[in-house]
Amino acid sequence: MAAKMITTDDGTSMTIPEMLKSIERYNPKHFPFLEKYVQEQAKENTYDLDANLAVLKFYQFNPHMLNMQITQLIMIKAITNLPFSDFVLCKYLLLPVQMRDDTIKEIIYIADILEQCDFVLFWQHVQNKDKAELFEKITGFYDSVRKFVCHVVGTTFQTIDKVYLSRLLGNVDDKQLAQWVKKNCWTLQGDIVTIIKQEETIKTKHISEKIDFESLGGVIANCL
Repeated sequence: MAAKMITTDDGTSMTIPEMLKSIERYNPKHFPFLEKYVQEQAKENTYDLDANLAVLKFYQFNPHMLNMQITQLIMIKAITNLPFSDFVLCKYLLLPVQMRDDTIKEIIYIADILEQCDFVLFWQHVQNKDKAELFEKITGFYDSVRKFVCHVVGTTFQTIDKVYLSRLLGNVDDKQLAQWVKKNCWTLQGDIVTIIKQEETIKTKHISEKIDFESLGGVIANCL
């Protein structure tokens, strides 16, 4: 996606990252543009944590301009960047009125489930017809979660049952499962997915010790 440009009061054009690093970050005239930028991230499967934090910070200073839908999009986008701590950073900037919103509570609950790595419960929850609409607004949301699942699996298992892995990934079919196995450089043989080959985790170490006579002098003297 091409860099988004904004125009300052003096006619200068700059990208959003440039604007966020300057005093223009606090110019309320740019705020509608930032809110639109959040919506574009959700639609185009892009992500800009600094811009999203700036939006939440603006709400802190201007609670009368609070947009709950934009807040919801920001929080869901933060989930897509697990295992990084983006969600916690965003959560710390929420106002009490935002925390009381039922949808925000739902998003926080979903994030808690993921952080606890209860992936089966997560998929049962988000694939519920009443809940799915919220997360389907975010392009690539489910695949972002699957990427996080693979990260956890890759750091936890050496081998894993194919059916169980499919459940952790949201009951994906065999074709989708094969794609995720290939993407992570794993191997599938029969019903077993090999994450790490045992021989690759064991490295022979050659240990050599060098002791000169001077270092032994004091020890020998004490033995006499």
